[in-house]
Amino acid sequence: MQSFLEKWGEAAYTTIGLFWMALWAFAFGYVISSMIQVFVTQQRMQKLMGKDNLKSISLGTFFGFISSSCSFAALATTKSLLKKGAGFISSIAFLLASTNLVVELGIIIALFLSWQFVVGEYIGGLLLIAISWIFIRLTKPEKLIKKARERLGSSKEEDHQKTDWKKQIKSRKGWAKVGMQYHMEWDMVWKDVSVGFTVAGIISAFVPSSFFETLFIGTGNGSQTDLSFIQILEHTLVGPVAAFFTFIGSMGNIPLAALLFQNGVSFAGVMAFIFSDLVVFPVLRINARYYGWKMSTYILLMLFTALVGTTLLMHYGLLGLNMLPEQTGGGIQEMTFFKIDYGFVLNIVFLALSAYLIYLSRTTKMQGHGGHEMPDKGWLEIILRYAAWISYGWLAIGLVLKAVL
Repeated sequence: MQSFLEKWGEAAYTTIGLFWMALWAFAFGYVISSMIQVFVTQQRMQKLMGKDNLKSISLGTFFGFISSSCSFAALATTKSLLKKGAGFISSIAFLLASTNLVVELGIIIALFLSWQFVVGEYIGGLLLIAISWIFIRLTKPEKLIKKARERLGSSKEEDHQKTDWKKQIKSRKGWAKVGMQYHMEWDMVWKDVSVGFTVAGIISAFVPSSFFETLFIGTGNGSQTDLSFIQILEHTLVGPVAAFFTFIGSMGNIPLAALLFQNGVSFAGVMAFIFSDLVVFPVLRINARYYGWKMSTYILLMLFTALVGTTLLMHYGLLGLNMLPEQTGGGIQEMTFFKIDYGFVLNIVFLALSAYLIYLSRTTKMQGHGGHEMPDKGWLEIILRYAAWISYGWLAIGLVLKAVL
């Protein structure tokens, strides 16, 4: 019992420490994302993506890059693009870019893993788009696309009046909208982040390395360079399965990805785990609600194929260049979380900036600001909300135990 309580305290302390390390990166990414979504009009974005040619796909990728990393928001925006006439491949490029190529995700990966994983995230994101493009060209799902558009119906939304971004960026109302969008960004991810970081702390304290050695074949038996192709392939297939059972978005999954890597999972397996935020059941269910189950299943198969192909290419590409990241074997619990360094200063700066943006959004009178179109809340949202509150109770008790024991 004493050992369990000590591990509980250590798990809670680790969770808080991990979140403190990542706080400024979350805030920085969401501030940038909010600014872009307020000052860049989506209507012009959609008009440029009507065809599935290289230009439209490149623009879809770029607009995804400057968009939000929230999977649910990306799904809703992709649906809006399709509804307003954007090409299918261009919309898929936007979806993949907005969940894999965004700035804040790269920063979080750099904090918890290494530069090779950041390279894997960005180059891998482009490979995901390229392989999905090839998959669509080969399978020719025109009938599915036509039925999906009929299901969505035509867009009757009126375009917003054009506003000069230079005037907006100098106005109080413009920054108040940024504050409102910033609040909405956090509102979309707080449950995933809370549960994800809590689970990471629990796994780091309670789950032995032998579990990962059983789940991912070949881990714990030497360097990842010694793994066979079959073992690497198994890692890329098991990674998405592990992500499926976490039910957590990509931002909350990064600490878990760091744990997998520290426990001997290959680069390919960890990248497959990170890329899996769009092949889990909640995403399948939301896409089915938008487009029907046939199209939703098609998108799942396409993304899973692209995921496996991308992670294998990235793994063996880095292996060929002798650039695979080394598994140091040090645990997350060995990190020093709370110290006076650049991270501490940045946390204070962005906490102050966050407070100011929220203050502006609450004290400035504005007409309605659209923000993200979210799917209607279902059982997953309810489960995640309760899980987040349970996480807070677990953390509160754990911190008390950490201080007492």
